[in-house]
Amino acid sequence: MALLNILRYPDPRLHKVAKPVTEFGARLEQLAADMAETMYEAPGVGLAATQVDVHERVVLVDVSETHDALTVFVNPEIVWASDEKQVYDEGCLSVPGIYDGVERPARVKVRAQDIKGQFFEVDCDGLLAVCIQHEMDHLNGKVFVEYLSPLKRNRIKNKLLKEERGMERDAQMRAAAGRR
Repeated sequence: MALLNILRYPDPRLHKVAKPVTEFGARLEQLAADMAETMYEAPGVGLAATQVDVHERVVLVDVSETHDALTVFVNPEIVWASDEKQVYDEGCLSVPGIYDGVERPARVKVRAQDIKGQFFEVDCDGLLAVCIQHEMDHLNGKVFVEYLSPLKRNRIKNKLLKEERGMERDAQMRAAAGRR
């Protein structure tokens, strides 16, 4: 297994729409294993393949406290959503340190394939419903901050770009110090 690099907002690759998975096998199983290791290490409760620059419709979710309920959703689709809405403070591994309220359907039914290609359906509510909808947004090229006002979105974007410039500057300084 390998840790994968998680793209950070506002990286334009986060806005690519993922393509359906058509081939099931060792490559997909390895991708799911690497994504799981990356998600748990981050730490997170969900990860979409888009976030690791693989633009295929694969999502991993584990909202358990004990990290032992991993579900891999391949080619997921919401087949039903409740009229009832809920606002949940969401965060994202691609938008580190940022949390804000997003309104979504309180319950959804998801149809997907497992890692072997077998179809299954899951009724989701609570954190699981929020997480699966959040991760499926990634597959459609949408990051949760896009639900926020333009002012909030721009503040987040500028903050993350400033942090990234600082990290690059620090890395350059370390490299220069190592050459002395």
